[in-house]
Amino acid sequence: MTKKEYADILLPGVKHTKEEYETIYKERNLPEGAIVTRFAPSPTGFVHMGHLFTSFVANRFARQTNGICLLRIEDTDTKRTVENGVKQIIKDVNDYGIKFDEGAISETENDGEYGPYIQSERKDQYQAFAKHLIEHDLAYPCFMTEEESEEIRKIQESKKERLGIYGKYAKYRDITMENAIERINNGEKYIIRFKSPGNFENKVIAEDAVRGELEFPENDQDIVIIKQDGLPTYHFAHLVDDHLMRVTHIIRTDEWLSSLPIHIQLFDTFGFKRPIYAHLSPLTKKEGNTVRKLSKRKDPELAVSYYHEEGIPTEAVKIYILTIINSNFEEWFDSNKDKDFLDFELSFDKVSTSGSLFDLEKLKNISKNYLSTISAKELYERTLSYSQEFDNEFYDLLTKYKDYSINVLNIEREVERPRKDIESFSSVKKEIGYMYDELFEKDETQFEYKDFYDKDLLTYYIDNVYDESDDKNTWFNKIKEMCPKFGFASETKEYKKNPDNFKGSVAQACEIIRVAVTHRTMTPDLYEILKLLGKDRIKSRIEKFNI
Repeated sequence: MTKKEYADILLPGVKHTKEEYETIYKERNLPEGAIVTRFAPSPTGFVHMGHLFTSFVANRFARQTNGICLLRIEDTDTKRTVENGVKQIIKDVNDYGIKFDEGAISETENDGEYGPYIQSERKDQYQAFAKHLIEHDLAYPCFMTEEESEEIRKIQESKKERLGIYGKYAKYRDITMENAIERINNGEKYIIRFKSPGNFENKVIAEDAVRGELEFPENDQDIVIIKQDGLPTYHFAHLVDDHLMRVTHIIRTDEWLSSLPIHIQLFDTFGFKRPIYAHLSPLTKKEGNTVRKLSKRKDPELAVSYYHEEGIPTEAVKIYILTIINSNFEEWFDSNKDKDFLDFELSFDKVSTSGSLFDLEKLKNISKNYLSTISAKELYERTLSYSQEFDNEFYDLLTKYKDYSINVLNIEREVERPRKDIESFSSVKKEIGYMYDELFEKDETQFEYKDFYDKDLLTYYIDNVYDESDDKNTWFNKIKEMCPKFGFASETKEYKKNPDNFKGSVAQACEIIRVAVTHRTMTPDLYEILKLLGKDRIKSRIEKFNI
């Protein structure tokens, strides 16, 4: 029996050979220096910040080199695949404006010449490459049972040896073709293992775009490449997919560093050009005196759905990712206010090799800064969209008072230093809710401000001072003129000079008015608020402000 006939028995029904697939998936015709990379998640649950981090970085490197970034779904671990997992991945990355040049576009559809981009649809390709190894005595069938595997593990643990199938523990490595065929005919289950040519005592050198030159012990593990269901393991699928899709750069988190000797050995065994690896440090969080990785169980902010529910704009999240991934981004961003943050060019040599601390408060500050730069109309539209999904009451008000709402959001927006009180679309209601009578009348925070109640001042102000036609200077001068009647200094300097002679300054007088009409001590420009409310509503609020 020839090796080819043997391979046909072990992996029957394979439609094409490795060589035929090499012809089908030709080298890409791209500009010099163009990066071809991929985002390759598994549909095993929610999309988390680590996914977003990696996919955004990969996408940016491809974009800035006129390259290709593809979306590949790695679903060969069928036990962990969840219902609608692919759909959720595609939705989440699309929500963040991460566009792929090719890849999976639904659970059943692909777009691109190097597909299918869903691994479970590429079974024939993996088996064709595995057959090539079998034919060259570089892979073999392994009939090891769970009981045999467990026994090996116990022996290794008792002897404090490395765990795995290597050396003398690779029980079926030298099985004869005749023995294997007999076992198959007897109905024994088997997997296909790679026959590693490595020696653990040897060293292998690998170049990493982020970490530079790395040295590892050479892989000597006979890893599984094809499982009993005929699908590949991650390691083998990685080789076949990234080679046939002509991926040049593999950008992933450093949890895969320990697998690097296996991966480069597979590429070397086939005689393929090694891709360039770039291992990113994981996102971490400080907890007391320790630093740990973000956790699905402990940290709600790990899920990208958290930011959607909080109403943090996608742009703020991406700006924050750029501050994490390249140490020089913030300086560039501060110096290039006229440019889009996506104009920044990432570089591998500026990527940190230590874990990046995830700072939610910093992200919220970035969100505040970003939201202060967009127009009131855009802020209105995006808050409206958010509220339609998460806050029906506020959605109805925004819809009913569209122009008014835009004017409210426009207060101080066009000044040299715009307001930065809004950190998310979810916080808009909290920050401007008092401008809607329907919300204001339900607000009971006025009872916190009894020290600001001055009935005589408020009544005099609305009856004798406030005039809707006044410009800002006239309005403020009238308040200053009113102040002495009620024991307040017309000038702040005057109050500071003789504080015992006054209840407060003109600033405190304004604060009394502010609290009466907003139930807040801090708001944007009071003059603009009063102008939008109008005299009748101001009077009504003052009359009801009776603590």
